[in-house]
Amino acid sequence: MTDTDSATDTNPPATGARVPWADVPASVRAAIEDFLGDAVAEAVTQPGGFSPAAACRLRTRGGGKRAFVKAVGPEPNADAVRIYRSELRVARALPASVPAPRLLTGFELDGWVVLLFEDVEGRHPAMPWRRDELDRVLAAIEEMSAALTPAPIDVPPIGEVFGSQFQGWHHLLEEDTTGLDPWALRHLGELAELETGWDAAAAGDTLVHADLRADNVLLTDDRVYVVDWPWAARAAPWFDLAAMLPSVGMQGGPAPWELAELPGDDVTKAVAAMTGFFVRMSRQPPPPGLPTLRAFQRAQGVVALDWLKRRTGWA
Repeated sequence: MTDTDSATDTNPPATGARVPWADVPASVRAAIEDFLGDAVAEAVTQPGGFSPAAACRLRTRGGGKRAFVKAVGPEPNADAVRIYRSELRVARALPASVPAPRLLTGFELDGWVVLLFEDVEGRHPAMPWRRDELDRVLAAIEEMSAALTPAPIDVPPIGEVFGSQFQGWHHLLEEDTTGLDPWALRHLGELAELETGWDAAAAGDTLVHADLRADNVLLTDDRVYVVDWPWAARAAPWFDLAAMLPSVGMQGGPAPWELAELPGDDVTKAVAAMTGFFVRMSRQPPPPGLPTLRAFQRAQGVVALDWLKRRTGWA
C-alpha cells in the first residue's frame, strides 16, 4: 500500500467472502435444524461485515420460524474461529440492557463455531450516511454508554483487547515507510511517543463494543441494534464514539471534529493509537477471505489522520 492520502476508493465496501448456507457442513446445518425443530426452507445470505463466514437469515419449512445464523470454520481464515469464540462468550453474557439481538444458542461442531440469534427485521444505515439515521445512532451510542457503566459483564480492559495492534506508529519506526503520508513521516517519532500509554488514557469501566461501524448497526422503525460483539471491552465511556467517527467520515458523513468535541489529551492519545492502527494495517497484505479489509482501513486512516493533524496542531 502507499500513502493514505492518495486513496482512490474513499468508501470501499465492508464485505468479506461470505459462505453460502449450502457450503456449511451438513453436520452443522443438521444441528441448527435440530435446534429450530424443523428443516430450513430458506437461507438468505447477508452481505455486510468482514468475516469469511456464513451469515444467513433462516426460515424453517413448517411453522416459518426465523433466526439469524453466523457460522465459521477454519478455512480460509483460521483466526475467524477465535474471533467467533470470543463473540459467543460475550453474546452468552450480554444482559437485556444491551441493545443487541438475543442469542438463541451457540455451539462448536466439527471445527465450526455457530451462533444463532433472533432474527431482527432491521437494516443497516443507508450509505452515504443520512443525517437523521446518523443522529439516531449517535443518540443510541450515548444511551448505551450510560446504561453500560459500570460494565455489567466481565470483559478484558481495552488495552488487553487491542494490545500491540494499537502501537502502529512504533511498528512503523522499524518498517518500510515508503509512501507514508509526509506529515506522518515527519512526525513519526512524536506520533510513536504520543500513542504510548493510550491504553491507560482509554481505560474505564464502561462496557464498549470497540468496533462500531455502520455494518455493525441495524435500524428498525423504533430501535437501534448493535451487533457483532467479539471485541467487547472495558474502556472510557467516549471510546465507542471516538472509534466510530473515522468510519462515519469515510462513508459520507460529517468529519469527526464536526460531530463531537471530545476534548482532552486522553482522547488525543487514543485517536493517535487508532490512526496508527489504520495506517499501518492498511499497508499489510489482505488477510485470507477478507479482500476489502485493507482498503476499508486505508479509507478510515485518511479521515483519522486528518483528525489527528487537527488535534495535535503540528505543522
